[in-house]
Amino acid sequence: MNSIELVNFRANFPILFEKVNEKALVYFDNGATTQKPEIVIKTEKEYYQQFNANVHRAAHQLSAQATSAFESARNNVQHLLHARHAHEIIWTKGTTESINLVAQSWGMNNLTCDDEIVLSYAEHHANIVPWQMVAEKTGAKIKVLPLDKTGIIDVDKITRIITKNTKLVCCSHISNVIGKINPLEKIIACAKTVGAKTLIDGAQAIANIPVNVQKLDCDFYVFSAHKMYGPTGVGVLYGKAEVLNAMPVYQTGGEMIKSVSFTGTSFHELPFKFEAGTPNIAGVIAFSSAIDFIHQFALNQADEHKQNLNDYCYQQLSLIEEVQLLAEGKPDIPLFSFIIAGHHQKDIGSYLDAEGIAVRVGHHCAMPLMEFLSVPGCIRVSLASYNSLAEIDYFIASLKRYIGITSDTDNMICVDKLKTKENETQLLLDKFTQVKSWDAKHREIMLLGKTLPRMSKELRTDETLITGCESAAWLTVIPSSTGVFTFSADSDAKIIRGLMVIVLAAFNNKSAEQILAFDIDQYFQELGLIQHLSPSRGNGLLAIVKKIKQAVS
Repeated sequence: MNSIELVNFRANFPILFEKVNEKALVYFDNGATTQKPEIVIKTEKEYYQQFNANVHRAAHQLSAQATSAFESARNNVQHLLHARHAHEIIWTKGTTESINLVAQSWGMNNLTCDDEIVLSYAEHHANIVPWQMVAEKTGAKIKVLPLDKTGIIDVDKITRIITKNTKLVCCSHISNVIGKINPLEKIIACAKTVGAKTLIDGAQAIANIPVNVQKLDCDFYVFSAHKMYGPTGVGVLYGKAEVLNAMPVYQTGGEMIKSVSFTGTSFHELPFKFEAGTPNIAGVIAFSSAIDFIHQFALNQADEHKQNLNDYCYQQLSLIEEVQLLAEGKPDIPLFSFIIAGHHQKDIGSYLDAEGIAVRVGHHCAMPLMEFLSVPGCIRVSLASYNSLAEIDYFIASLKRYIGITSDTDNMICVDKLKTKENETQLLLDKFTQVKSWDAKHREIMLLGKTLPRMSKELRTDETLITGCESAAWLTVIPSSTGVFTFSADSDAKIIRGLMVIVLAAFNNKSAEQILAFDIDQYFQELGLIQHLSPSRGNGLLAIVKKIKQAVS
């Protein structure tokens, strides 16, 4: 894809022309969800405007048209996966529901206390927790496949984990943190030697590489539409017909019923026996357009542009000395997870957001993997075909600027200065009034965070923990004989510590009456904070205030 082709391709995505924090949007969070092309948005709108009706159940023309489009989408998924039959495609709400369906229908009815479920350290929580619940109820045991230094499942050790007691092996096609293709052929072959079923989480793979379930010979393959340019609320469970036919129904209700009486009920054949109730018809039909879009531009095939994105981003990140990738070697898709020593990932994500760059920070619903890698969380940058080398340059420059700024102490609002003022809040208001842009305000908050004295570890207890703050944060209260309160606070993230300085400036050295009467909403409004903070961070800020007010009440 040359530069002109890329410009034309990007024109399919309206959101890419939006601004974030007065900056051009750079969307690097495609591992969480991809943006939607105009044709997908248009298709969903057309369904509601032109042939909105329930599927399968009515004799009128609108229903017939809706049913035809709905079942055509099922055929589209069948061809996408190279499945043997269309009735092997089950509609769900997403990857999570697909896994839960298998867990409840197959797992609860086929596993016993003598059996083992094999997962891997790289699994998303959605492919761990349902099996933990099944294991708890059936007595089955969970075993975990280790990873090698490159972050993929270590095939040299699979025969030690997959044994004659193994009844199910579940693993991701591509980890949502590591970005590398797991050796599925060897894993599935090993499972077959002991008669175990296999479930593959394809959520990260399906939009990036071709998938052939017959060649893989897996028993189940699951994924979500929203990670492949489709709408949210639509997922797919592929299962071999013979396995699905042997499974009992998962939910009951309309559509999956063949006949009902008070003497007994019978259920429809595949795929309808697993599709109770009115489905997300508009979403399914729009998803079909997303699949057509993927085929039109060969987005799930190897192409030079996507390879260039992968190579270039890996090269540029590797050149930054402070960046530490979580696994050795370049990922197979443009998805990079890394940490920067001495910097909290939420601080980095917050700074990049101020620059208009959307990335993912945290544990990425992969806490066992974070524990395996001995990191508390990381930054994840995930690219799609509509991203550009120029966007990577902007991201890299912003990341370098963050590292430089956080080492800079110039022009800092000093806490000591605040303490010498009679009206600390007014000093902050005066300072922030002078700062117009959000990125400049963000820098000031980060610099404030460096001035907050760190709290001793002994004081970081469950009692001092602030509930509702997105990063770990603590607050202690020191009453005085004069009836005024002083507060000490701390957090792992500099951005939170900076916000704490602002909050404490409003409440320190005040009486309980003054604290409870203070108009904190007006204060935040004048500082220009709330409208720029993410909902989770805004809620965290209010959680700090709530903790203070509870302490003096």
